[in-house]
Amino acid sequence: MKRTILTYILALLLPVLAMGQEELNKYLTIAAENNPGLQAAFNNYLSALEKAPQVRALPDPQLAFGYFIQPVETRNGPQEFKFSATQMFPWFGTLKAKENSTIQQAQAQYELFEEKRSKLFNEVKANWYNLYFTNKAVGITLENIDILNTFKKLAAVKVEAGKVSAVDQYRIEMEINDLENQLANLRDKQYVQEVAFNKLLNVEEPVTLTWPDSLWTTDFYLNKSAALDSIKLKNHQLLSIDMQKEALAFKKQAAKKAGAPSFSLGIDYVAIGKGANNLSGKDAIAFPKVGLTIPLYRNKYQSMVQEVVYLEMAKDYERVDKANVLEVLFENTWKDYSDAHRRIDLFGDQLYLARKAMKLLETEYAYANKNFEEILRMERRLLQYQLELEKARTDKQAAIAFIGYLMGK
Repeated sequence: MKRTILTYILALLLPVLAMGQEELNKYLTIAAENNPGLQAAFNNYLSALEKAPQVRALPDPQLAFGYFIQPVETRNGPQEFKFSATQMFPWFGTLKAKENSTIQQAQAQYELFEEKRSKLFNEVKANWYNLYFTNKAVGITLENIDILNTFKKLAAVKVEAGKVSAVDQYRIEMEINDLENQLANLRDKQYVQEVAFNKLLNVEEPVTLTWPDSLWTTDFYLNKSAALDSIKLKNHQLLSIDMQKEALAFKKQAAKKAGAPSFSLGIDYVAIGKGANNLSGKDAIAFPKVGLTIPLYRNKYQSMVQEVVYLEMAKDYERVDKANVLEVLFENTWKDYSDAHRRIDLFGDQLYLARKAMKLLETEYAYANKNFEEILRMERRLLQYQLELEKARTDKQAAIAFIGYLMGK
């Protein structure tokens, strides 16, 4: 039943997380259903909800039974045993204040669950973006190895024809060896990332990973000022602190009411046996029995209220501190987002120019045996720009995902 509730809540939230990003959405769903940390946070929230019925209930009634070993004689007969029942009633509103405090504490736990969900989704996105980049880097490296192999064949033909030195072949082989080593490192890195990703999803069998042909480059939908305002209003860590402070307000009410009198109502039942004058036994009932508990030691209750006052002040400072930390995180992330946006434009242009230059150099080498060293240099830059462009795309989306996390998305 609890798992059904969790899945239902997450199903309501998922559509706003990554609309139009189907490749990523399915992994978010798997993580939401299986991640043990998220399950633990949700069960902590359910546990907190169960405290409300406990605190709103009246104190347990007191029952007492007394048996007279030597019956007390009355004119109606001897008293044989006595039974009494008493129910205590705290001051009006005390139980309601305690219940409200507990409910707000449960809401604070729910915000922590939401924080855990947002953090999990950000981690899934960040890991998926890293895997996307590594996968693209493998493909780009293989593509560059193929290009070098083509040049290697061309150089071999020219060496046989005596048009160029065999050094050209050796240089190409050295470049290929470097790229093959880089490729092996990338594949090792890819395997480790896949293991970490599957552990994050907590699945028994590794999931099949799919990628778009090119990562989307959509911009963040809010401007900087609006995004920061949204963080201050909707961040789940801040909302949890707000809920905790509201719980303290109700706890202060309960502490004040604890210093008020409490009441008790009850009955006494006395069983009277058959008397010496052969009178039939007669039960005597004393009702009502009213009691009053007067809290005389005021320092105790004043201290309870002052304790909550200090806790409220602590929560105020905690919220300011958390808001400052979040603002710094946001500023750094927005800087990364802006930088990635610029790099996409830069390396897109650089890659376009590098490819045009590479074609010209290929033509010159094919027909005039010129600029071989420049070809190798340009090939390295072409590889660099391809990787830098994909890295900029992933960095931009990772920054957007983290800003979304700070906003409680």
